[in-house]
Amino acid sequence: MKKRILLLILGLILILTGCFGKDSSDQEKSSDQGKSSNQGKSSSKTTEIGSGSKVLKIVSGSENKELEDIMREFADDNKTKIEMTYMGSIDIMRELQSETDSYDAVWPASNIWISMGDNSHRVKHIESTTITPVVFGIRKSLAEELGFVGKEVSIKDIMEAIENGKLKFCMTSATQSNSGASAYLGFLNALAGSPEVITEEHLKDQTLQNNITKLLQGVDRSSGSSEWLKTLFLNGEYDAMVNYESLIITTNQELVSRGEEPLYVVYPYDGMSIADSPLGYIDNGNQKQEELFLKFQEYITSDETQDKLQKLGRRTGYQGIFDNNKDVFNSDWGLDTEKVLSPIKTPKADVLNEALNLYQSDFRKPSLTIYCLDFSGSMSGTGEEQVKEAMDLILDQDKASSLFIQANQAEINYVIFFDDRVLDTAFVEDGSQESLSILNQRVQEQSIGGGTNMYRALDEALDCLAKYDLSQYNPAIVLMTDGRSDDGFSDFMIKYDEFGQDIPVFSIMFGMSDSDQLDEIANYTNARVFDGREDLVGAFRSVKGYN
Repeated sequence: MKKRILLLILGLILILTGCFGKDSSDQEKSSDQGKSSNQGKSSSKTTEIGSGSKVLKIVSGSENKELEDIMREFADDNKTKIEMTYMGSIDIMRELQSETDSYDAVWPASNIWISMGDNSHRVKHIESTTITPVVFGIRKSLAEELGFVGKEVSIKDIMEAIENGKLKFCMTSATQSNSGASAYLGFLNALAGSPEVITEEHLKDQTLQNNITKLLQGVDRSSGSSEWLKTLFLNGEYDAMVNYESLIITTNQELVSRGEEPLYVVYPYDGMSIADSPLGYIDNGNQKQEELFLKFQEYITSDETQDKLQKLGRRTGYQGIFDNNKDVFNSDWGLDTEKVLSPIKTPKADVLNEALNLYQSDFRKPSLTIYCLDFSGSMSGTGEEQVKEAMDLILDQDKASSLFIQANQAEINYVIFFDDRVLDTAFVEDGSQESLSILNQRVQEQSIGGGTNMYRALDEALDCLAKYDLSQYNPAIVLMTDGRSDDGFSDFMIKYDEFGQDIPVFSIMFGMSDSDQLDEIANYTNARVFDGREDLVGAFRSVKGYN
């Protein structure tokens, strides 16, 4: 609540200073003072590291963003520019399946995404760079209350805490991010009785289906990436998250520096998955690029760099940690460098695909999504076309299923049409193809109106959400607009605070978007802004990963 009050005061200050002709650069600096200045605007984000005539292009999982300073040393020493494009694991797999020539190297969290995506066997020189288990990080006082401190904890223990209403956690989407997929497979393995490997028969078992559904009821907030899950946790007021051990360590370092309670790491003994962070070369027939890649890989796997990686909380093999880095793995936080890491075996590709589809359509906590669609005059033409195309992508279940963003049978979808007022509201309270087709038809029939006031639509969205027990859903508001409203943010902040629940407001930009207002909303509600103009499919996959 203190954070909310401070942000409300800040918003009023910005409005007042804006009245006196404050220049745009100052406004930009002020807007960074919101809840998070690290919000992304697209489903994949490219960061350039270093400069030089040589360029190494790498498609990578978001967890490697923490390694940019280490990569910069290589870039500077070798007069090389490294272009890191961050994507979710499923998107990396799809990129490889498309036989892309856009990248020189691939660096996902787990080798499984290379195996499933590299149908033409173009990826070579694959080498694991680090090892990190996927774990629970729980506020230490809560872990003590649950009896998890100093104890071997099973998935059943965690499920009991969830069913007793004592534990909720944040987690990335299993259909978007490796940490979420790995955790989910670990849950399935434990609930199936720890078989040698999960099979289709296990997935059909009614008891397992009931138990995984109960366990996933504990998910408090979802995220499309592991790195942003960490950001979400640090900016919010949550009790636990499932993430890589390395990201729990850096989260704790930040929490302790702020004088806040750290997380206690729990390693479920019957459902542990490991990220092996493989780095491989995508063979496009360019010998010079291959030589540059091998030089970079040699740098990353050298003893000197491996030591630096351990200092960031990455294990560099199953053998243990260098003695000089033991203090990074703080035992007071539950970290155990002596524990034998025994990961589960990854199922076959067809079983994995079926498991991911079941997660999306049956097992996960259902979404309650309010789509606020801008049909103001400024959206006429391209903007209107893009919004209708976007909604067709999410509501047409054949298209949605191909992207792992299909509806859960119990989910609820609202559509609020607006210009300078709320034009109409339509909704369906199930995820059936028939219901969603009717809703889609209504969207496609909507015509353009007059002026723009997105805040009236957001107010209406909060009123719609107030009708439901939100503990049973993953609620979110998705605003699709060109981001042009005259006023209303300060009133929205007041209503949002009075609502009193953690409802992210994600935005997808269309038309001639002005992102400043959308950034304000995203920062205040612990959400993100995505650019539907550059990559409509990617933007929607990302939004659904957070919902």
